[in-house]
Amino acid sequence: MALQESGEMYLETIYVLSQRGGSVRSIDICEHLGYSKPSVSRAVGLLKSGGYITVSPEGYITLTDSGFEISQKLFERHTVLSRVLMQLGVDEATATEDACRIEHVISEESFNALKKYIENI
Repeated sequence: MALQESGEMYLETIYVLSQRGGSVRSIDICEHLGYSKPSVSRAVGLLKSGGYITVSPEGYITLTDSGFEISQKLFERHTVLSRVLMQLGVDEATATEDACRIEHVISEESFNALKKYIENI
């Protein structure tokens, strides 16, 4: 199952929330993203059927190995892109918002070049 941008956003959110507090439930995702319960429920079902997450009987969401790998990659992209934009003079709020969009479409080659560039500054 190929992930679309929205699926990637959910995975990244699950990753971020799990790094903050450990356990993640659908309601945590709703609150973090500002999405409705039905929207999150549908996305969770799709991510579960795609093998990116597991959901315990109590409703706790855990990333599978493949879900973790994808979400960690997206989080790194988001972080690096935000830093690059802020170093270019973009305010933090705009840089974060733009990085959120760019992280889903930038090629691996371009991202690695930006990452290398910022590490050498």
